[in-house]
Amino acid sequence: MKHLLKMLDLTSEEIIEILNLADQLKYEKKHSIPHTLLKGKTLGMIFEKSSTRTRVSFEAGIYQLGGQGLFLSSQELQMGRGEPIQDTARTLSRYIDGIMIRTYKQDDVEKLATFAGIPVINGLTDFAHPCQVLADLMTIREYKSKFEGLKVCYIGDGNNMANSLTVGCLKVGMNVSLACPTGYQPDPSVLDFAKSYPNFELFSEPLKAVQNADVVITDVWASMGMESEVEARRLAFKGYQINHELLGHAKSDAIVLHCLPAKREEEITAAVMEEHANVIFEEAENRLHAQKAVMVKLMG
Repeated sequence: MKHLLKMLDLTSEEIIEILNLADQLKYEKKHSIPHTLLKGKTLGMIFEKSSTRTRVSFEAGIYQLGGQGLFLSSQELQMGRGEPIQDTARTLSRYIDGIMIRTYKQDDVEKLATFAGIPVINGLTDFAHPCQVLADLMTIREYKSKFEGLKVCYIGDGNNMANSLTVGCLKVGMNVSLACPTGYQPDPSVLDFAKSYPNFELFSEPLKAVQNADVVITDVWASMGMESEVEARRLAFKGYQINHELLGHAKSDAIVLHCLPAKREEEITAAVMEEHANVIFEEAENRLHAQKAVMVKLMG
């Protein structure tokens, strides 16, 4: 494991190793046990997309591990003025110990990793959100104590979250059910991967997908950069809301996850959001611990 670019690159064993380390680091933080495993290390954090959880969790995480984070807006870097990614990669590699990038194109992250002599972490692209899914898996195991035999149901846009959740959940042995409107399904490469798993189902009807689910997950209908599609998407996703009626077909002890930010009364009702707030914000906290584990694995 040289980089974290997408869930497709990770083996099942690597995912479990990251989660085990994340659990350990979370325990140590809760009990004020120092874990300065990256003392003297510097993480450069490149942002082309704005962020709350990604920026704060990475910056706090590298600090808690004994290192420091550098916030690098793409508009303030020469990248923003047209410097080729490979030149930025080779330059930063001589100054710092790791790069986290939150951007649009997956190809840009892959190219950065090709030319960087240091680890690259995908903080989010339009294709993948591996850091969020590692936090989701960590949360699921905390609340359900296992992966094998559990059913995860994702309802909504076949976006970066759907792509990464499908791959990550299948790799750790869960049953995966997706409900996406026609035209909004996950990436073809992810569907090709999932075809080899008999425990994967793709539906266009949320009611079929959510049956007997242990975990129900959703995301906003229009992600960052899709502002012009908001109204069209509201029409396309009508009936894909996580509400009490839909949850009534999941298991009675099902948990609800949301990567945040949430649009209450669109993809999830305010009532469901508040009833499951404890687990949703534990999930948000676990971004910190999962990403610390990734940084230790890559930069330690």
